[in-house]
Amino acid sequence: MTATVTDQYLSQFAELERGNSNGSPEIQALRRQAIDRFRDVGLPTARRGNEAWKYTNVGPLARLPLRRDGASSRQALATSTLRRLAPWDREWLTLVFVNGTFAPGASSPLPSANGARIANLGEILASDASQVEPYLDRYYRAPLDGFAALNTAFLQDGALLHIGRDCHLEQTIHLLYVTMGKAATASHPRTLIVADANSRLRVLESHVTMGSAPHFTNAVTEISVGRGAVVQHYRALLQHPNAYHVGRTLVRQEADSRFVSTAMAQGSAMARQDLEVTLAEPGASCELLGLYLAADGQHIDNQTMIDHAAPHTTSREYYKGILSGSSRGVFNGAVIVRKDAQHTSAEQGNRNLLLSRQAEIDTKPSLAILADDVRCSHGATVGHLDDQALFYLMSRGMDETAARSLLVAAFAGEIVDAIDLEPLRRRFHRLVANLVSTMPANGAL
Repeated sequence: MTATVTDQYLSQFAELERGNSNGSPEIQALRRQAIDRFRDVGLPTARRGNEAWKYTNVGPLARLPLRRDGASSRQALATSTLRRLAPWDREWLTLVFVNGTFAPGASSPLPSANGARIANLGEILASDASQVEPYLDRYYRAPLDGFAALNTAFLQDGALLHIGRDCHLEQTIHLLYVTMGKAATASHPRTLIVADANSRLRVLESHVTMGSAPHFTNAVTEISVGRGAVVQHYRALLQHPNAYHVGRTLVRQEADSRFVSTAMAQGSAMARQDLEVTLAEPGASCELLGLYLAADGQHIDNQTMIDHAAPHTTSREYYKGILSGSSRGVFNGAVIVRKDAQHTSAEQGNRNLLLSRQAEIDTKPSLAILADDVRCSHGATVGHLDDQALFYLMSRGMDETAARSLLVAAFAGEIVDAIDLEPLRRRFHRLVANLVSTMPANGAL
């Protein structure tokens, strides 16, 4: 299987190179280095000796005959269709990408100036790649794995957000990645966000699917947070139950910067989200919030890593999962406190609610502390709805369905209610309510 999958992507890369001159010699060299890396490591299909993927089986994804489809980006997309697929606000500045390629007809007009450069990455690679070369592929802690290497090898388009020094961007930027097509399709979108010193930015990155054919999205987002800058990053995974998704977000923070991540995910056939944050200079702080929902047969894997590489840094992480039917969730959260990172404060928590006896969660919060003057804590819980709370509500006149809905909504509300983007908050309240409808009735738990 591994040889077949590798040959499939190597053939597609050769085809891409023959018809593509997009990018400087340095970018083309970057692509070739990435495909060489992929040739060496392949996809993580082996279960033995593969700790990072031990709970997530990529075999079904590797067996799909996936093809890149750039032609779909030329299809007209109505705003009404996009509003059904993703959170939407006409006041947002929305950039739409179809199968990884910019769709200008469905996007908002791009601003020309105001201290921020907002553009599609493909245009920059074709015109002046030197603007992005200092930031691409700079924030990996470890060598590229097979998926990340594929994304760089097929680097063609995506979003570029470069917020200039002291620029406070009030308007929310919505990056909407749509995967569509009648056949099994793969896309490799890239997002690059650079926030210079003392800038402010709020961005929503949404991934959605049109159609029910199996699709694979392999996304990489790189974020550079300059000295004193504040970046608020929402990530919404709202793809079809037949979709496969592997996403990686890599963040590097400079002194006194702040990064807030809110990762919201609805289950797919297989979804994996990796988030790596490096607090590289003193005074940097981050807050990571997450909610993942999975119904029968769906699988969702969250991998987070916070690296306290400098003293006087702070991190707060809180993820929740709600799983029903025979779904499976994975949470693996690591916090590293380096030897010289004294006066670090780190908190980490993972809470999971299982709505059926068939649902499964594998959770592993962890701390690696190499400094001695720190304040760190972590923990995880897994459980069903509280029988006493359920009995109390029913004894006050609620029927069982309403009582369960209220308890589940309260569990999710700690994350959902913290979202300050009303369309996104409203959509996940609705998704939580829909998930409750899949619960066994009449005390089947």
